Amino acid sequence: MSQLAPPPSRQQLRLRSIAWSLGAGIAALLLGLPLGLEAGLRAGGCGVLYGLLAFHLQRVDPDDSHLQAGLVGAVCGIHSLALPPLAPWPLPAPLPAALVAVAPTVMMGLVRAWLPLIGAALLLHGGQVLVRRLRPENGS
Repeated sequence: MSQLAPPPSRQQLRLRSIAWSLGAGIAALLLGLPLGLEAGLRAGGCGVLYGLLAFHLQRVDPDDSHLQAGLVGAVCGIHSLALPPLAPWPLPAPLPAALVAVAPTVMMGLVRAWLPLIGAALLLHGGQVLVRRLRPENGS
């Protein structure tokens, strides 16, 4: 008969939460540094927030991948709010022409901003899956 492991203590949960936050923050920082120091620091800060939220989401509903993907999108959106404006306001040209002019720059800016966070999320969850697979099961 296999015995269930006792639930983790509050102290253990706090340490895991901090580890997830630091892990995601450091991963995002390292992935963002090639884009510049400011981009790396912003990505690292958002990575810390993502890691903290991801840990608690994992505790509440570990099987809901839609919520996890939504969390990545939400943190990427938060990070996007800190990006500098790409065009003056009000626009000097009509709206369609102005959108065509800035669309490539906006898309590349978002890709550069989001890649470190998406990479950090993949590393964090990939590491979690690896730990689960390598951990011996209780009672085996």
